[in-house]
Amino acid sequence: MSATTRRGEILQRLHVDGYVEAKVLSRELGVDASTIRRDLDTLVRSGQAERTHGGARPVTGASSEIPYAVKKTERRPEKIAIARRAAQHVADGDTVILDSGSTTYQVALELRHKADLTIITNDLRIGKYVATIPAVRLLVTGGELLGSVFTLVGERAVDFLSDYSADWAFLGADAIDPTAGITNTNTLEVPLKRAIISAAARTVVLADSSKFGHRALAKVAAIDEVETILTDSGLPSDQAERYGGKVARAMMADD
Repeated sequence: MSATTRRGEILQRLHVDGYVEAKVLSRELGVDASTIRRDLDTLVRSGQAERTHGGARPVTGASSEIPYAVKKTERRPEKIAIARRAAQHVADGDTVILDSGSTTYQVALELRHKADLTIITNDLRIGKYVATIPAVRLLVTGGELLGSVFTLVGERAVDFLSDYSADWAFLGADAIDPTAGITNTNTLEVPLKRAIISAAARTVVLADSSKFGHRALAKVAAIDEVETILTDSGLPSDQAERYGGKVARAMMADD
């Protein structure tokens, strides 16, 4: 496991559990304690964690949003499988909204073979990539930049989406729970995610299996407000059944 991937895993645990213990990380990630201490020190220097006795916690009063540079390396095979399954929903000529995120970026890559698409996004990285595809019409929302994740949010972005209707929306999520629904760490993103759902005829939530059974700070939507929750085959079938038939699982290459 590379240092970047390992630190991404540590950030994910901070995000979900609100605390990490160094000796537990050392044991479960298979590295020595000095390596974990260096990882935690790196996260502290970057403003993403605070050290505690024996471990670390998220920075008090700050968003625990995981930076894009970390997210894009996490669970890459799962994200590719999910994105390929998601792209199969889209027909030539459709209008598609892509929420910000590393999995939706992967969907953009998979859509490059479709014809005459219109893609709407609030993700600057997705916009930059889609701009290189000649046959796609690209619309990028306005709004204020959340720099670490290259996401545009705010009233201008919400107002922008209110003027459009899409065939499909592919939405990211930080956590999914049968009772709490679809939730997000950063409250600033919630109004925009709600606007994405409202603007689309059908919304598919993209979430790898590690995000199930958890709750983040802010509710985005109830389970029954979206058409499908698309995940990977790492989610056991008995857990998938808890979501009322909404969950579809994408098979990975080695399944």
